[in-house]
Amino acid sequence: MGTFITCAVTGGADTVSRHPRIPVTPKEIADAAISAAKAGAAIVHLHARDPKTGQQSRDPELFTEIVSLIRDSDTDVIINVSCGMAGDLILTDTPETQPAGAGTDLLGPRGRLQHLDRLCRDPRLKPEICTLDCGSMNFGDGDLVYLAPATYLRPMAQHIRSLGIKPELEVFELGHLAFVQKMSAEGLLDGAPLIQFCLGIPGGAPAEPFILDAFKQLAPTGSVWSAFAIGRDELRFVSLAAGQGGNVRVGLEDNLYLEKGVFADNDTLVERAVGLIRGMGGSVMNAADTRQKLGLDRAH
Repeated sequence: MGTFITCAVTGGADTVSRHPRIPVTPKEIADAAISAAKAGAAIVHLHARDPKTGQQSRDPELFTEIVSLIRDSDTDVIINVSCGMAGDLILTDTPETQPAGAGTDLLGPRGRLQHLDRLCRDPRLKPEICTLDCGSMNFGDGDLVYLAPATYLRPMAQHIRSLGIKPELEVFELGHLAFVQKMSAEGLLDGAPLIQFCLGIPGGAPAEPFILDAFKQLAPTGSVWSAFAIGRDELRFVSLAAGQGGNVRVGLEDNLYLEKGVFADNDTLVERAVGLIRGMGGSVMNAADTRQKLGLDRAH
């Protein structure tokens, strides 16, 4: 059927000081998503940022404004909202007396989905996909630990299913994929699982071809999978994933450069991915075909 492209347009990392055109305001994020869709992305993956600070925000009203602007544009694109927030534990250098430090942001399972509940109040704004990070992990070799234990993931998966949203299951290492297998066996996932292989993140699985192969082998039978790698490996993994029958993700969340010394934009990264896929003899799926492949209903 071809390859679908997801564009992760802004992310939550502190990249505003490292790139002159990181989308920050709801309008900038929505405009970036629309441009990415016009360039060939079937799916846009959305975070929100505080317009004053540029830092990641989980304010439901910011998500509402972003999604509303995209819907108002009449751009046919699948919206995929991040739920990878409120799991940050920042450790201190005095763990015996005060383990959690400044910057820690932890909520329970339902608290992490508040913005989904807000969006679903209006059928027009309901996202078709949301992410579910399928395990805890160290981020880098510093003091940040992302916490997503099984006791959180099961109720989150149940609530996402109750909202009629398809989870994109984010796996950063093989243990996360093993838990996807477990959730699938327990009946927590409707239809074919949609899995995103996240490679090259410090603390997670490295961006190596044999890792991609291992992830493929462990994925539940019948899964639809996509893959991305960060930084300079991003475009290399477009070719690797598409060449192995998978789907791909690009965008400024994962990589800031089109080539060495040349800042990218979301639409230029999508255009480059389109060129790579077509150059291999493949075809790029639009939003309508991707909905059909994923079994999504567009209710708006």
